[in-house]
Amino acid sequence: MRNDEGSREGEMGSVVVEKVGGRSSATTCFSRYPLKFFIPKKVGSSKTDAVWVYAVNYGGGIVSGDHISCKFCVGDSCTMVLTTQGSTKVYKSVGSKCSQQILETLLEKEKNGHIQEHMHNYQVIAMILLLGPKMQYIQNLVQDNVKKIMSEQLLHPSTSLSHHHQREKADHLLTKPSFIASCSAFGPKKTGLVVRVAAETTESVYKFLRLQLAPMEPMIGVPPYKTSVI
Repeated sequence: MRNDEGSREGEMGSVVVEKVGGRSSATTCFSRYPLKFFIPKKVGSSKTDAVWVYAVNYGGGIVSGDHISCKFCVGDSCTMVLTTQGSTKVYKSVGSKCSQQILETLLEKEKNGHIQEHMHNYQVIAMILLLGPKMQYIQNLVQDNVKKIMSEQLLHPSTSLSHHHQREKADHLLTKPSFIASCSAFGPKKTGLVVRVAAETTESVYKFLRLQLAPMEPMIGVPPYKTSVI
């Protein structure tokens, strides 16, 4: 599985991971300005069969006229972990060249109002996809944990995954949960799991991800979200 020069036109980077000597290995790693891929030789235990790819931008962001497109090919029974910068800057545009990020919001008729009102103070929206036979064990754990978390949230919304103090029992009935999560299966054979999260703080989402994805450590070498890479 190789990418020729023609297929790289328009691509800023590509990585191919295949089995070499029984282990996942990066057989192709291509990147060009302003994108750069770093593939460390060792992340976590040497027994871990996973290729880690760090994607960074020169200068920590994108400038006017940048259009970044990447391609990743992961072979059968291989594992690749892709990480990105914690924050990507967008610098000032020059002339007609510009970098865009568009957010389109559609509201129902007669439902006018600020987005903040519709969000009900939920500042963070996240979606996690878990797919594949290796992730079945993680899927089952996450589903069970989400059920427990939400049961606790609905009974005591100010205490679970929150730093607020204990309120009176009567106040619980009037307080919305500060953290909401749900799970649903997807795919023709229901082999995938999508986890949706809404929260008031980024800290609560990071805590949730660290706890729920910690069992992935044996597969990828280190627990996801244990540390931030910028």
